[in-house]
Amino acid sequence: MDGLKGGSLFIGLLCACALTHASAQSQYGLGTQATDAQIASWNIDVAPDGKALPPGRATVADGEKVYMNSCVSCHGVKLEGGVGPALVGGEGTLTTDKPLKTVGSYWPYATTLFDYIRRAMPFQAPQSLSNEQVYAVTGYILHMNKLLDANATVDAATLADVKMPNRDGFYTDDRPDSKAVACMSNCLKAH
Repeated sequence: MDGLKGGSLFIGLLCACALTHASAQSQYGLGTQATDAQIASWNIDVAPDGKALPPGRATVADGEKVYMNSCVSCHGVKLEGGVGPALVGGEGTLTTDKPLKTVGSYWPYATTLFDYIRRAMPFQAPQSLSNEQVYAVTGYILHMNKLLDANATVDAATLADVKMPNRDGFYTDDRPDSKAVACMSNCLKAH
């Protein structure tokens, strides 16, 4: 008799889970296919060579204004760090016991800086900056690292041309399993 009660309880729990799942699916849209617009809004990655940089342009001077409005509270007035990491300095420290990994000393590509700011900054409101604001603040940070002139205009072409000091400080992962190509469609393997 106890086995029968346990089985009934199990079936009851299964039904409750199914109803909860169905309710969540209709209430939150779980299980629905993403629209092209939804995919496009998150398909914003930028390659190191600048592929997929969006249209837009801004000046280093514009970038100082954006920085002072959106970045200074975490990264400091002189980009020295605070709540957030330092964005300048660190030249020559990477081989020491206390390396300071900043945009100017460590990052390999200016396009990666743009991509990161666009996706994740400002911390309290990621993806809230326009493309022009991201170009601007990227240019300002590069200028403060002595990689762009104060009168520079930043856009997809100029950003991809910036040669970062540590670009050659990284190595290519040449392990055989690192060359695998991700399957993007019809991925079921035939058995």
